Amino acid sequence: MCLAIPGKVIEIIDKGGLKMGKVDYAGIVKTVCLEYIPEIKIGEYTLVHAGFGLSIIDEEEAAKSYEAWEELLSIGPDQSRKSNKDNLQAIRAMKQSTSEAGSEN
Repeated sequence: MCLAIPGKVIEIIDKGGLKMGKVDYAGIVKTVCLEYIPEIKIGEYTLVHAGFGLSIIDEEEAAKSYEAWEELLSIGPDQSRKSNKDNLQAIRAMKQSTSEAGSEN
């Protein structure tokens, strides 16, 4: 089973001949490999797993994914654990960032 999280591409770079990108997850920026999705553009969302952009998704799909993650984390069997609370807070921030981006368009 593959669990991937959406992120917004904010920069595309060439690193040693590989297409790489800086992806924003509500303020947390990570560098990911974009070789599997060479047609992606800055401002688009990608599903990222293990440092690889796997597919391009639209903003609406990104928001739906964040909602699903939020639901899973809020009903998890161990809600009291700090890590679940931290993860839930991060997912809510990412969800908020997609709704803010959508209102700008």
